[in-house]
Amino acid sequence: MSRASERCCTLDLMTPLKKLGILLSGRGSNFEAIAESVRTGRLPAEIAIVISNRADAPGLESARRRGLNTRLIPSKGRVREEHDVEVVATLKKAQVDLVCLAGYMRLLSAEFIRAFPNRILNIHPSLLPAFPGLNAQKQAIDYGAKVSGCTVHFVDEHLDNGPIILQKTVPVLEGDDEHSLAARILEQEHIAYSEGISQVLSGEVEIQDRRVVRKRVQSEVR
Repeated sequence: MSRASERCCTLDLMTPLKKLGILLSGRGSNFEAIAESVRTGRLPAEIAIVISNRADAPGLESARRRGLNTRLIPSKGRVREEHDVEVVATLKKAQVDLVCLAGYMRLLSAEFIRAFPNRILNIHPSLLPAFPGLNAQKQAIDYGAKVSGCTVHFVDEHLDNGPIILQKTVPVLEGDDEHSLAARILEQEHIAYSEGISQVLSGEVEIQDRRVVRKRVQSEVR
């Protein structure tokens, strides 16, 4: 191994992994996919904390079984802004670099968004801007869409509105109902989310207006 290679390897080993904070409210299948990508090294990151607003969320128990740092912050009966202050404080204490919503069934307050500017990601089961909000798969079926899919996007102060990082398409088959379509879209979600997180953590993309684009490599013209 050359000295240059030794220096490269040493730097890689010394570079700290970026820290993820995962927020979930339910079964956490997208969290599981992210955790597997981290475990196998496909996603060079560390899950610093998993937070749920629901004590009965299967995803929270799954995170505990994996030995991850978990926190239950109940939201029922609490003012949204008050609840968000506690969540933000917990994420900051864990020193997260990126917040990933994985089936987190709460709208974030403006204060939450401002606490992590362009550092909150979500995945939605449609090709945004089509079919935002709940029951996106049923919306696609009812509308007669021929193609649907999933979208990884930054989170802003509006519902399912932030700049799009990547999308994957899924055909809507003639025999589909909302459940069969949702199952096929979910398969692509599990692939897309880790890819989107990796792109953002790599620093290879930036937001121009509302478009997410790859940064241009500056080259000298001699």
